[in-house]
Amino acid sequence: NRSRHKRYKPLAAMRRSVSRAAFALRTRTRRAVCYALDGVAPETDAAAFVAPSASLVGDITLAEDASVWHNCVLRGDVARISVGMRSNIQDGTVIHVDSDALGGAGSTPTIVGADCTVGHMALLHACTLGDGAFVGMGATVMSHGVVESGGMLAAGALLTGGKVVGAGELWAGRP
Repeated sequence: NRSRHKRYKPLAAMRRSVSRAAFALRTRTRRAVCYALDGVAPETDAAAFVAPSASLVGDITLAEDASVWHNCVLRGDVARISVGMRSNIQDGTVIHVDSDALGGAGSTPTIVGADCTVGHMALLHACTLGDGAFVGMGATVMSHGVVESGGMLAAGALLTGGKVVGAGELWAGRP
């Protein structure tokens, strides 16, 4: 019977091992993944926040007090991504740019103005958000789409290429 009980650690030993593991977790911090691409690295203001699980690749600029939350991917591989002051890119959002590879007039950046809110799991592709624009959770803004200052795109909505949500307007739905 005694040999069977040797497998189990005494309570004090368990507490010590748990606190060592907790200490190891507290002291190992994961940093956001920031990659330079073709010699261009992401630039973040000292007051900007980037969550440890976010990925920033290439030509990206984050202004003062901007925030990029967990599991976001910002990929500025063929054009620039700019996130303005105090803008909030929430968890799981993907932001990309457009290239001229499909016969366009040039690469198209993605510009997020100041004081914007981009909801969880949104997709922004080669578009422009004016100051104070809002993009709801799970919404998609396709290439050359524009949400003007104070414009709102509802949760789950799709803004197709080249469409413009005017200042103070609310658009919803998927055509």
